[in-house]
Amino acid sequence: MLKGFFNVPEPVNEPVLSYAVGSNERGLLRQALESALSEEVDIPMYIGGKAVRTDHRVAIRPPHRHKHILGYYHYGDKSHVEAAIAAALSAKAAWESLPWEHRAAIFLKAADLIAGPYRYKLNAATMLGQSKNVFQAEIDSACEIVDFLRFNVKYMTEIYAQQPPISPRGSWNRVEQRPLEGFVFALTPFNFTAIAGNLPTSAAMMGNVVVWKPANTQVYSAHVLMEVFREAGVPDGVINLIYVDGPEAGDVIFKHPDFAGIHFTGSTGVFQQIWKTIGENIHRYRSYPRIVGETGGKDFILVHPSADVKAAATAIVRGAFEYQGQKCSAASRVYVPASLWPELKELIVEDVRSFKIGPVDDFSNFINAVIDEKSFDKLARYIDAAKQDPDVEILVGGTYDKTEGYYIHPTVILTGRPDYVTMCEELFGPVLTIYVYEDEQWEETLGVIDKTSVYALTGAIIAQDRYAISQATHALRNAAGNFYINDKCTGAVVGQQPFGGARGSGTNDKAGSMINLLRWVSPRTIKETFDPPKDYRYPFLEQD
Repeated sequence: MLKGFFNVPEPVNEPVLSYAVGSNERGLLRQALESALSEEVDIPMYIGGKAVRTDHRVAIRPPHRHKHILGYYHYGDKSHVEAAIAAALSAKAAWESLPWEHRAAIFLKAADLIAGPYRYKLNAATMLGQSKNVFQAEIDSACEIVDFLRFNVKYMTEIYAQQPPISPRGSWNRVEQRPLEGFVFALTPFNFTAIAGNLPTSAAMMGNVVVWKPANTQVYSAHVLMEVFREAGVPDGVINLIYVDGPEAGDVIFKHPDFAGIHFTGSTGVFQQIWKTIGENIHRYRSYPRIVGETGGKDFILVHPSADVKAAATAIVRGAFEYQGQKCSAASRVYVPASLWPELKELIVEDVRSFKIGPVDDFSNFINAVIDEKSFDKLARYIDAAKQDPDVEILVGGTYDKTEGYYIHPTVILTGRPDYVTMCEELFGPVLTIYVYEDEQWEETLGVIDKTSVYALTGAIIAQDRYAISQATHALRNAAGNFYINDKCTGAVVGQQPFGGARGSGTNDKAGSMINLLRWVSPRTIKETFDPPKDYRYPFLEQD
């Protein structure tokens, strides 16, 4: 077999297309949307490279037009989980033995397929299945997943290149990175197609085999990702895609001796239950499983009296309401000084009232539907409770309608209590709560922000005063894993801001960085001695 020290292409962030009127990409995306809406797709599971269908078919409906059927996916059971594990383990020996450059080539090809011929199909699937507008889809299901694949290949090579700095004369020290023993379980969310693609591929890239279960509400675009992976050359059994009940999958996976790790994005409650289950089954496993999770957030924006008011308003409105607030990083609690509140309030209310709301195929709509009826009903209950509470005021929004789609109108709540329920609990929707503090209570407010939430995912400070920025950056150092200065608290870019938080927000293993990929390998240190000793006696044993 030929050998070489190979340099991979240097990654750069995928350019975000504008989809401006008259642009080529706008026309191609419209064609992809029309094509998707004109047919009902049949979506199987993929186990060991085979398309698996069942008698249990589930309809896929756009959240913004829930009477329309995009297609059906085939729902599995425990037997399919067992089959996926068996297929993964069967593929393991060949996959981990494949030279790393061939694994790299597969995922670099996947990136080029998404950036090129699959771009509009994947964006259309994300828009329709997850109700994202064209810009939110483009930065997610085109740019971010492409960035994950290309940058992760680079990080993989950097990990392999890390070697002991010293090998004394007569010996050679080296380190190899082995994939984990067993299989990895990737449990992915609805809100980002890029996350759904990254969680299984980052582990697979490092030589692991994967059982992948996406959220039911993301199956439509997950199916397109699987098309890409198969065309890119991911071997049969390396990534197995199943659609099953979460507890049923867990009952099989977390009792299996070859369970080697979980790569998770989802709710804090689910992740804590998974961790507990793994602990209860720890005696069953061949090795201690890697537990990697990014979970909830109750993300904040803090406005200082020195802030640029227009910059603050834009950061708040974009941070809270892009993709209907259904981002782990979305701003949901804001702290504003009394001196700036009158002007800031006017700007925020004016912006929110200007939002156009409707289906994704009308590109002029800034706001689309929330993901499903369960989410809609939960958000409606919080809004109704706020309407009945004499201590809070709804400044704008506060209405909802699910006649045609699951539309929650962006809602801004003003509270006089920093511990009001919507300042503390994760809602995952377009509901923002604002607390106005007295300017002289700046330092107290820093403490309130740090202690209000169990989460610590993202946060932002809007200020011109550099002393205030420095003070907030230090005081809130444990309150957010991704911290922004004079910007919204969303929009992390692979290669620029590795993403993840601590406390109730996860293990902070930073998706989009080398840190995350290191979790999917187990290092082995090798020392080779060229002229080994042939007598046990050391010089100090000699007689005087």
